[in-house]
Amino acid sequence: MKNFFSILTIALFLVSCAKKEADLIVINSNTYTVNSNFENAEAFAVKNGKFIAVGTNKEIQDKFTSKNTVDAEKKAIVPGLIDAHCHFYRMGLQQQKVSLEGTKSYDEVLQKLVDFQKEKNTNFITGRGWDQNDWQLKEFPTKEKLDELFPDIPVAITRVDGHALLVNQTAIDLSGITKDTPVSGGEIIVENGKMTGVLIDAAMDFIKFPPTSKKEAIQGLLDAQKICFSYGLTTVDDAGISKNTIDLIDSLQQTNDLKMRVYAMVSGDNQKEIDYFINKGIIKTEKLNVRSFKIYGDGALGSRGAAMRTPYSDRENHFGALIYSPERYQEIAKQIAASDYQMNTHAIGDSANTWMLKTYKEVLKNAKNRRWRIEHAQIVSKEDFTHFDNILPSVQPTHATSDMYWAKDRIGPERMKGAYAFKDLLNKYEKIALGTDFPVEKVNPFLTFYAATIRKDTNNYPEKGFQMENALTREETLKGMTIWAAYANFEEEEKGSIEVGKFADFVILNQDIMKVKDSKIPKTKVVATFLNGEKVF
Repeated sequence: MKNFFSILTIALFLVSCAKKEADLIVINSNTYTVNSNFENAEAFAVKNGKFIAVGTNKEIQDKFTSKNTVDAEKKAIVPGLIDAHCHFYRMGLQQQKVSLEGTKSYDEVLQKLVDFQKEKNTNFITGRGWDQNDWQLKEFPTKEKLDELFPDIPVAITRVDGHALLVNQTAIDLSGITKDTPVSGGEIIVENGKMTGVLIDAAMDFIKFPPTSKKEAIQGLLDAQKICFSYGLTTVDDAGISKNTIDLIDSLQQTNDLKMRVYAMVSGDNQKEIDYFINKGIIKTEKLNVRSFKIYGDGALGSRGAAMRTPYSDRENHFGALIYSPERYQEIAKQIAASDYQMNTHAIGDSANTWMLKTYKEVLKNAKNRRWRIEHAQIVSKEDFTHFDNILPSVQPTHATSDMYWAKDRIGPERMKGAYAFKDLLNKYEKIALGTDFPVEKVNPFLTFYAATIRKDTNNYPEKGFQMENALTREETLKGMTIWAAYANFEEEEKGSIEVGKFADFVILNQDIMKVKDSKIPKTKVVATFLNGEKVF
C-alpha cells in the first residue's frame, strides 16, 4: 500500500510538471474570438503578453497552470477594442479646459465660461463642445454677450466638430484679422457688415492659442488613456497629430507610463512633416505605428463647411469648400503614393468624396493593398459608391445618430440616400473600420455599437430606426471595432482577434452585447480591460 501511494504521488507530480506555466489563464468565459470563423471559446492562456492557447476550459486547464487565473463567470469577452478614428491627444487636453458638450443653449455656454473663469482665472479662455444644432435656436451664436462678459480676456471656444470657432473681440484684436481678411478654405462669418465672431475651418487658423506646456501635454495623454481604458479601448487611431506629439507619445510608451497602443496619423497640414516622415519611413513598435497621413478634404456638415456638389438645402448658393485646391491634393497624394505610407482623408460632403476618390484612383493606378482610407465618407453620391472597391471606408456611426435630427433639412432628401450609408460602403469594400471621432462624439464604444446596429438615440428615436437599410449586423459591427479596424491599420496579424500569437488585449463586459436587447446595448459596462495580459482597468 505504501508503494501504491508513492507511485500515485510521483504520477501526480509528473502530470503537474507536464503542464506549461502561463502568465494568465482565463476560464468560464463567453469569449468572442472574432477569428475567421467568428468562433466562441470558454478559456485561453497568456504568456509574455500574447495568447498562447484558446479553447475549452478542459483543454486550457489540462495543458497550462498559472498563479494568475481569472474566472470570468460566464461573462462576455471581446478582443481589445480599436477606435479607428479619434483625437486621443486632443481629448486629453480637453480635460484641462472648459467642456461645453451637451449644452442646450448659448446662455448655458456663457454660464459655463463664467463658472470656469471664476475657478481657473486664466489669461485666455478656451474650450470645446458647443453645438447650435442642439439648441432651440439652431443658429450660430454671435460674440456680443462674450464681449460684455469678457471685455479684456480673449475667449476662443471650438464647436463640437472642430470646424467652427467662436471668439470675442479681444481674441480678434490679438489676431489682427478683419471682416475683409481673405480666407481660402474657410469663412469669416459677417452679418450686417460686422464680424459675428464665428470662424469656419481655415479662418480658425488666424487665432493663436496659448502654447501647451510639456506638463499639460503629458497629463493630457495620461488622462485620455485612463478614460479610454475604462471603455475597453486598447488601440486608438489618433487622426492628425504632429511630430512633437508623436515623439512625446513614443517617449511615454518607452517608459511604460503610456501603455495605450497608438496608430498615429501624421497631420498633413505641414509639408515639412510630410517630408520628414516619408524620408524617415514607417515607424513601428509594439505600441506605436506611424505609417499614415491625415489630410483634410473639407469641413463639417454641422457648420456647413462640408464641400457639396450642389448648394445646401438650407442656405442659398452655399456649397461649403475644399480645404486645399484640387492641385494641392494631387501633389500630396502623388508624394504619399510614391512611399509606403497610407493616405487617410477627411471627406464629409459629396463633392469632397467625389474629388478624393478620383484623386486616389488616379495616383494609385490600381495598386493593391495600399488600404488608403476615406475618413467619414459621410455623404456619397450614388455613382461614387463603386469607387470604394479598393478604397477603405472609415466611419463613425454616432455621427448618424447625432445628425439625423437636422441632416435632411441641410442636404435634402435625395442626397440623404447616400448619407451615413454604412452597409452600402461595407458591401463595396467588404470591410469597414469603425470609430467615434471623439471628442466630437462621446468616447463610449458601446454607443458606436448601438448606433451602427440599431441606429436610434438612447431615447428610442426614431421608433423604427434611422435609415435602417444601412444598419450593420452585430457581427459586422464587432468586426469593425476589432479585426477590420486592425486591418485598416495594417495590424491584423498582431491584434483585433483572440488568437494564438496575437497580443493579449481583451475586454470583459458586464453583459453580452451580441445578444442583449437593443435598448440595453448603450448600458454596457467594462468589467476589466487587459493589454498584453496585464489588467489596466
